[in-house]
Amino acid sequence: MSHLPSTTPPANLFKPIVRGAARAITDFAMIEDGDRVMVCLSGGKDSYTLLDVLLHFQRRAPIRFELVAVNLDQGQPGFPKHVLPEYLSALGVEFSILERDTFSTVMEKTKPGQTTCTLCSRLRRGHLYAHARRLGASKIALGHHREDLLETLFMNMFFGARLKAMAPRLTSDDGGNVVIRPLAYVSEADIVRYADARAFPIIPCTLCGAQPNLQRVVVGEMLAGWEREHPGRLNNILRSLGRVTPSHLLDRDLFDFAGAGAEGDTAFDSEEFAAREFLVGLEELTVVDG
Repeated sequence: MSHLPSTTPPANLFKPIVRGAARAITDFAMIEDGDRVMVCLSGGKDSYTLLDVLLHFQRRAPIRFELVAVNLDQGQPGFPKHVLPEYLSALGVEFSILERDTFSTVMEKTKPGQTTCTLCSRLRRGHLYAHARRLGASKIALGHHREDLLETLFMNMFFGARLKAMAPRLTSDDGGNVVIRPLAYVSEADIVRYADARAFPIIPCTLCGAQPNLQRVVVGEMLAGWEREHPGRLNNILRSLGRVTPSHLLDRDLFDFAGAGAEGDTAFDSEEFAAREFLVGLEELTVVDG
């Protein structure tokens, strides 16, 4: 069976993704002239879409940067090793396949009933960081989208008592890698529609996908329910991450409450947001145009 790329990106489906990614790349200075960007390609809809977006920018952007796609083959049983090499060769994209049997390690170290995500993610991250240095990559691009950021926000709130989402751009703990998330402003629904139209050769993750009771799944369903009931709410939450009022939180390291005091007392007056929470106007729905 051939796994060649299907068609030219559907313009009406690609445009909102490109717009959101362009805004995120600009807002957080993700890609600079002369960068060598390592695109982490898992075989899922998000990373395929990310590669399409970065190839588009490589052709259109006023700066020059290189792309190299990398897949980490984690040794999962039944992994179709031929799919990504065929796909990337047909696109003419430089790529490498990194074979590391993290699957066996995760299965050995994870106790029955525990989730595999934390250990799997840590091992995967270590191998990818090391490979980026070998490739001379200045940036590592990941395919996390809007819902991934928001799920992380609420996971940290509900289960870690911490106000923390995913950073759109970060430097690794060892200072050796810069990680970027160009799809941070892009909704998962837009990616799903685009990926379906492109007919990407999706490779499911049999490790994570076999854990239906993950708390992240529960949080994701909660967010999806909010968006169905009140369209635009997720973009409002995303926008709030960039419109922080430290004096109206409780972090004493972030704001000097004793010395400065809070900045006014009208933050929860009804006129501040009565028309915002359930607003369906375009000004509140489109984070990339706001």
